[in-house]
Amino acid sequence: MEQVDFLVIGAGIAGLSAAIRLAAVGKVLVVTKEELAESNTAYAQGGIAVAMGGDEDVALHLEDTIAAGDGLVNRDAAAVLVEQGPQRVEELLTWGTGFDRENGELMRTREGAHSRSRILHANGDATGREIAVSLLRHAREIPAIELMEWTTSVDLLVEGGRVVGATLLDGEGGLRVVRARGVLLASGGAGQVYSDTTNPAVATGDGIAMAYRAGAAVSDMEFYQFHPTAFAMKGAPRFLLSEALRGEGAYLVNAKGERFMERYHPLLELAPRDVVARAITMEGMDGPVYLDMRHVKKDLKARFPGISAFLAKYQLELGRDLVPVRPAAHYLMGGVKTDVQGRTSLPGLYVAGEAACTGVHGANRLASNSLLEGLVFGALAAETMIAECRDQGSGTRDQDIAAPSGTVTGDAATEKWIQELRALMWKDAGLLRDAAGLERAKHGWLALARTIPRGLSRREIEARNLHVVAGLIIESALGRKESRGAHFRNDFPQHSKAARHSVMEKGKLTLVG
Repeated sequence: MEQVDFLVIGAGIAGLSAAIRLAAVGKVLVVTKEELAESNTAYAQGGIAVAMGGDEDVALHLEDTIAAGDGLVNRDAAAVLVEQGPQRVEELLTWGTGFDRENGELMRTREGAHSRSRILHANGDATGREIAVSLLRHAREIPAIELMEWTTSVDLLVEGGRVVGATLLDGEGGLRVVRARGVLLASGGAGQVYSDTTNPAVATGDGIAMAYRAGAAVSDMEFYQFHPTAFAMKGAPRFLLSEALRGEGAYLVNAKGERFMERYHPLLELAPRDVVARAITMEGMDGPVYLDMRHVKKDLKARFPGISAFLAKYQLELGRDLVPVRPAAHYLMGGVKTDVQGRTSLPGLYVAGEAACTGVHGANRLASNSLLEGLVFGALAAETMIAECRDQGSGTRDQDIAAPSGTVTGDAATEKWIQELRALMWKDAGLLRDAAGLERAKHGWLALARTIPRGLSRREIEARNLHVVAGLIIESALGRKESRGAHFRNDFPQHSKAARHSVMEKGKLTLVG
């Protein structure tokens, strides 16, 4: 058994932002499943949205966030995000984060559903990686922070209704119990629950699944944002083609070569992501859809070096070729239900970043708000943990490690099981939903439960976590008999009169106003 003051699960922007602050008052252990910097943060191309132009800019950023969220944004959480954002970005600058500049001034661009240019980038289209490297560099300079790679979280430890630590699987296959005064889940999203996703392989919803198994409430799990423009060539990965491309003037054209967004939204290609994703899906029923930048007279290789290098592998070039695109699972607006300070329904457990649901994104996230969310709410969660857990004992009794029962599933069988789950979710609980499809998904989910992998390898643990997350998405989507934001039901295409959040806790779904 190991003892630390604070355990942080996840080493993306939210986890590291919190760890840096927690280290001021105690020993912090940060664990991550793969190498450091392998997280959703590092894959964020589009940039970080921040209103650094004064009070008017902050107010407009708030209104843009609320408008994108389609009636379900927690206004208090959104106000905290946009008001504290500039301060947190200034911290990044002091820690050496190299955002792009033009004539010495920070370069700002515009993306979908933003009313003005407020998106900061780094190295063109590698913003998330630059922020991750900057935070890691700073964290490594703090002796009170221990960074542990290649470590999979198995489950939370709960005693007397309080979370007091977690069971971990280290890179050697050994189980370790770590006890802590406070535990922060900053483990990111769950895009791997779908067969088509822009998320890295680590995004298997581990934190959400662990919290739910421990008894924590989760909220708004039906709201999964599908990025409109993932690369769509057969046999190629679903590489994200940043919203910044459309911010720089890219058109969307159908198989006939026609622009079509005017039929779906007055903001055309800069409409909210859910609108653009559904439009591409509808147009794609008659043939492929393309991103077209042939009319844009800029040095696109310099502006988008990462995207350009990826496309070159397939003999494609921005500004010269039509680039095939289609939507892919990208970002979960739902997650473990928290307040603005990161508190959950379980004492001792805090959540920040994509694994959390503060309601800040409502039913649909505004482009480039996710990195800012990690910065702001990671810092707030740390402040709350310091105030509430500093004098909290974590107990010292030995903890028996309860490994899952049952026989070990082989690697090939586990992988096959996961692919069946992902295909089922994409087909019947994806971008366009209805009762019949969701019931098929539920039936398939129940059938897969009978053969769920029960061993203690990392992949078997991820399989169980994906199954939990899939079930939460299906149940929440069945319960929301309306269309709102990223949740679209063909059988209920309109808003209901009341805007309510879904909450799942201990197997029960409720809708709350």
